[in-house]
Amino acid sequence: MGKVTGFLEYERIEEGYAPVEQRLKHYKEFVIGLKAEEAKVQGARCMDCGTPFCNSGCPVNNIIPDFNDLVYRNDWANAIRVLHSTNNFPEFTGRICPAPCEAACTLNVNDDPVGIKSIEHAIIDRAWEEGWVVPQPPKRKTGKKVAVVGSGPAGMAAAQQLARAGHDVVVFEKNDRVGGLLRYGIPDFKMEKSHIDRRVKQMEAEGVVFRTGVLVGHLPEGSKVTNWAKEIVSADQLKADFDAVLLAGGAEQSRDLPVPGRDLDGVHFAMEFLPQQNKVNAGDKLKGQIRAEGKHVIVIGGGDTGSDCVGTSNRHGAASVTQFELMPMPPEQENKALTWPYWPYKLRTSSSHEEGCEREFAIATKEFIGEKGKVVALKTVRVEWKDGKMAEVPGSEQTLKADLVLLAMGFVSPVGTVLDAFGVDKDARGNARASTEFFGGYKTNADKVFAAGDVRRGQSLVVWAIREGRQAARAVDEYLMGASDLPR
Repeated sequence: MGKVTGFLEYERIEEGYAPVEQRLKHYKEFVIGLKAEEAKVQGARCMDCGTPFCNSGCPVNNIIPDFNDLVYRNDWANAIRVLHSTNNFPEFTGRICPAPCEAACTLNVNDDPVGIKSIEHAIIDRAWEEGWVVPQPPKRKTGKKVAVVGSGPAGMAAAQQLARAGHDVVVFEKNDRVGGLLRYGIPDFKMEKSHIDRRVKQMEAEGVVFRTGVLVGHLPEGSKVTNWAKEIVSADQLKADFDAVLLAGGAEQSRDLPVPGRDLDGVHFAMEFLPQQNKVNAGDKLKGQIRAEGKHVIVIGGGDTGSDCVGTSNRHGAASVTQFELMPMPPEQENKALTWPYWPYKLRTSSSHEEGCEREFAIATKEFIGEKGKVVALKTVRVEWKDGKMAEVPGSEQTLKADLVLLAMGFVSPVGTVLDAFGVDKDARGNARASTEFFGGYKTNADKVFAAGDVRRGQSLVVWAIREGRQAARAVDEYLMGASDLPR
């Protein structure tokens, strides 16, 4: 694939970023994608490696060597056909996927991997510009009706596949716009929401109906899960009205930190903070928005959600931003001989970190300190790990100033009351219990109820949600029709 000697002749080309001082002034995307000639050079680096580990490293099994080769040969129209054959929404993954395919690239054994993600980004952006992304309505209708609960990447992927198979699909979303955590979790500077909107228009032209502001079931009293619903539909009503129901919501219950002072004003979940800014960016007016300007912000949690809080806080004009991570600082470079082709354990510095952030590793929060009901500081302690167990380091306690604390420690499970409403069994982690077997996969114990994405597998990547949505669509199609031509 690509040029036979390309990997020897060309170096990896990274996508560029707008300067920090410019991009902190707005919430627009700031990644500078590859030009056509640059993408062609990256495609040329793809080796004829015999066993393309990138294919299996990619959760949706993108046919990466093929589209790399097509870009190298300047056949962009066929490149998007190949890309779309496995991935409904490459504009999402081309922007926010961490690219496990690149970690698995054969060239990554002893060199820089092929810039697969940047090529994918270039292909889909070119496809939209050229008008190659068009609705694909079904040639015939089946008369079967499917309800999809949740409009994130799993729900969107499943809905699109099922509509193209000829089913009447209705997507229910409790919030006021389609997209799930893509809409109200991912900051606009990482992915502008116009990418979701134009996919929604394509899907509507294919027959998908979106019902926003509709909560299916109910949320627990006092729930912090984002909910802007104006209407409630019962699980029983959905099961009565539809031939099949696919639960495709997110793992939305945030992991809490139950230490003294947790109830102080100024201590919030990340998923209280991030959705508000996205709504404001969309033109909505909010009362009491959580703002970081002029404040000393501490983000607890070292993952992507924490990084998103860092970037948003800096755009607010925070006085300082510090990010805590409970685990020790990873090595700057992975041991490739031990980890390849799997996802490596190494230090990862995001564009948000580069915009301004102090990072603290192996640190735990013992107490939130308040004055007049508001958080003003954190009491912390250093920790060390021995034999997989955490222990506090004696004499390492300190107090750090904090006006705003954002809890970004991941998500524990989907909303249990929604699963209970459908009578769906849960696994030990509180997720919907369903297998991924080729036959009977994604089917729950409840009659005609399926589950896919984070609601089934727990907190995960957008690319895994797309994979599960596609596979669940085939399972639902087989259930309704006895057989399916949808790809798995």
